[in-house]
Amino acid sequence: MQLARVIGNIVCPQHDESLDAHRLLMIQPLDPGGRRQGAPLIATDSVGAGSGELVIFVIGKEASFATLPEKLPTDAAIVGIVDHVVIEHHP
Repeated sequence: MQLARVIGNIVCPQHDESLDAHRLLMIQPLDPGGRRQGAPLIATDSVGAGSGELVIFVIGKEASFATLPEKLPTDAAIVGIVDHVVIEHHP
């Protein structure tokens, strides 16, 4: 799982029918310090995330597990909304 910030909504008038009931969001992956890391990507939203929210997401085959038993043609899925992050520094 990785951290990201929701930066936009995706509107696709023509898409695979299995995506009909699912929102697509643009997310910006973040490093543990909250800085942008890599290029933005499109993810299916399985938790009702909104614009500007900090989320956790998965990529690859695991992304399709977020909507089981339904199988979606996705390689990125938002699986949680983050309330806050605590990073402990160990010597």
